[in-house]
Amino acid sequence: MPAIDITYTAVIADDDLMRELKAGSNAALGLLFERYRVAVWQFFRRRLSDPARAEELTQEVFVALLRNAAPYEPRASFRSYLFGVALNLLLAERRKAAGRRTEPLDQEPAAPLAMSADDTLWIRRALARLDEGDREILLLREYEHLTYQEIADLYEMPLNTVRTRLFRARMAFKAVLVPDAGR
Repeated sequence: MPAIDITYTAVIADDDLMRELKAGSNAALGLLFERYRVAVWQFFRRRLSDPARAEELTQEVFVALLRNAAPYEPRASFRSYLFGVALNLLLAERRKAAGRRTEPLDQEPAAPLAMSADDTLWIRRALARLDEGDREILLLREYEHLTYQEIADLYEMPLNTVRTRLFRARMAFKAVLVPDAGR
């Protein structure tokens, strides 16, 4: 396969960029970084109270992409692969922090621009009360905008299981936000 000229501005598929990265193209890594840096940082920022640590972990995701470019095979969408790398780094971070005192999820909220700080804090506290697995699936779908199939690929579970768990997570979230909704 001939090398892709990535100096022009046309949209290049993520899998093609990974093939170029596998072949040693630093420009391909740069394009992937520009394309996904903000989304990956937001992934970490929603889960960590320290913005600097979120930035460090974002950098680590792209270093991991570079290190693991050679064995990369597009079995699912690139986004599910990328967020899988991010999730693995997050879980490793949580394991390291298990011995240390960790800050609650409701500190230093990373507010979307359209929400007040009070609303964001209220939502973050509600998310903190969910089961960790339910919270992760809900965040991947609603904040990272992964498809059901991408989440299924990420967690290596059937698509219907993702649908069920997402439904359960949404109902639990609603019950925490609006306690009288079930009456």
